[in-house]
Amino acid sequence: MFTDMVGYSALAQADEAAALALLETHNRVIRDVFPRFQGREIKTVGDAFLVEFGSALDAARCALEIQRILHEHNASAPPGQQIRIRIGLHVGDVVETKDDLLGDAVNIASRIEPLAQPGGICLTQQAYDQIQNKVQTPVTRLPPTPLKNISVPTAVYRFVQPWEALGADHVLPKRGGTRSIAVLPFTNISPDPKDEYFADGLTEEVITVLSGVHDLSVIARTSVMPYKTVPKSVAQVGQELGVDTVLEGSVRKAGDRIRITLQLVDVATQRHIWASSYNREIGDVFAVQSDIAERTAEALRLELSKWEEAGIRRRPGPNRDAYEAYLHGLVLAQKPGGRGLDTAFESFEKATQLDPNFADAYAAWANLYVVASGTYLPMRAVMPKARKLAARALEINPDSSDAHAALGNIALQFDMDWQVAEAEFGRAIALNPSNITAHSFLGLLQTALGRLDEARETALRVTRLDPGGGHFNQLAWIELLLGNFESALRYAEEARDRDPSSDSGRNYLGLLYVEAGRMADARREAETPLRSTDPVDEFDRAILNALVGRIAEAREMAARVERGAFKAYISAADLSMLYSALGEKEKALALLEKDWREGDRILWLFYRGVFYNPIRDEPRFRALLQQYRLPAAPSTPPSAHSGR
Repeated sequence: MFTDMVGYSALAQADEAAALALLETHNRVIRDVFPRFQGREIKTVGDAFLVEFGSALDAARCALEIQRILHEHNASAPPGQQIRIRIGLHVGDVVETKDDLLGDAVNIASRIEPLAQPGGICLTQQAYDQIQNKVQTPVTRLPPTPLKNISVPTAVYRFVQPWEALGADHVLPKRGGTRSIAVLPFTNISPDPKDEYFADGLTEEVITVLSGVHDLSVIARTSVMPYKTVPKSVAQVGQELGVDTVLEGSVRKAGDRIRITLQLVDVATQRHIWASSYNREIGDVFAVQSDIAERTAEALRLELSKWEEAGIRRRPGPNRDAYEAYLHGLVLAQKPGGRGLDTAFESFEKATQLDPNFADAYAAWANLYVVASGTYLPMRAVMPKARKLAARALEINPDSSDAHAALGNIALQFDMDWQVAEAEFGRAIALNPSNITAHSFLGLLQTALGRLDEARETALRVTRLDPGGGHFNQLAWIELLLGNFESALRYAEEARDRDPSSDSGRNYLGLLYVEAGRMADARREAETPLRSTDPVDEFDRAILNALVGRIAEAREMAARVERGAFKAYISAADLSMLYSALGEKEKALALLEKDWREGDRILWLFYRGVFYNPIRDEPRFRALLQQYRLPAAPSTPPSAHSGR
């Protein structure tokens, strides 16, 4: 058993005396529980314990009792004196030394502990196998997360505590686990290879419609599309994405006729649950999607959620050309580095011109503007357009999850209306529990407002829905703000190791190394040659260069931007980060004030970053935070050396 106290490092930085008193209470409470379940304390490191038990059942009962006692303590404890811990359980062989335990079993327990929510317990497949049907507390399975330095993929479970509010990820499954599905990229077998976009776009559409099946967790597009170029067996897909069913098939398009062949496969048995072929006109494609959702729900003994059941049946079939333009837009929008933006905008515009009542096209167009704003396009230029498009989508279909997500993002990024943003994200998620955009930006909102435990839970949910989507950096940032430097760096290093060619991953990891005081490691990331031509990565590397002392490279970038020689959109706030990192306070502050006046206003997202440390205590910077209605970040961020 590994235990870890949530937020202790941050509390120690803010009030060391209070933190030590709380730690003493924490140690006394849980040490009283260990002997009752034959637990042997091996060691304690700060606010963490390593404990050995004679059986997995004893360990599980001990963990449940600890969390029950702490839950009762927290119910009556005043603010600031509540104690929340995470617990990880694993079964395996260990090597005992004089005062420690060593081996993979210990490493795995320590790796799964951070996956637990505050007050929660995670356990591996090996532990679950030994306690199954022997404890009353329900257990639900999480999609497996790759664990650093652990070569064998490990399934992870969590206990559902009786005091938890039931929600989408807490509902007990009907067959021993919440049903989950991955829709593999449909194979294009059309006579014209140029129709590849149709198969890819239809894959994304089916993912969306299956999200309307109640109690079905649907893996996001970004996690399934890599299997298009690197096909794997159903068993491998199931293991890597943590799903128990896979939908695969092919699409043949000829003129206005389509033939779709599909099969739903059970991962555990490799058995076909159902298979079907559809020969339809393109205008009937929504009816095909409806049938796919209904058959999948029926086969898995689930049901369509009420909004989807009503919504999918009332959607008229799109104009053929409009639908093709819409699918073109969906595929183009996914091109990396913003390379498909202009043509994607054109495709969505064409779709709405050909079919003015095509709600999905308006919503997709709005969301693309939102995602591009601040990074590739000025926010003040595109957000008003996005607002009109989202409103039009809701006029046609009030239950459009994507349109509500777009309005939430506009309220968050452009209006800075935190309440409206949260309400819209909540509505989007209620309509589609697998809406990655809504979940992800809700997590950013919670982070910006300092609601870090909530943000962590949201980010973990995102990684479960989109395990290959590169969300580990968001988790890393939240852990860092909580003062959990080891967990933060572990997540960021895992993100880098998953895609060693990613410049953005190396840039992000470099920034976290700076925050942690590991300047040699940060400089190593900065000196790694850039591999992509994405201007965003190039600019971010300049900020990292400034922070690690590569001043000449950083100043050369600033000069290119100032003279208009950098061929990409760089906002005033972006440039302020670079000047602040260079120590040019006046320029940085003037640019942030310009950013506020002109309406781009993206400081809310980045204001806690290490690059703003040189100006964090400046009155003008704090005044800007007040204008944004943001909590002031500490003048001295939690030190990497204040925790374990």
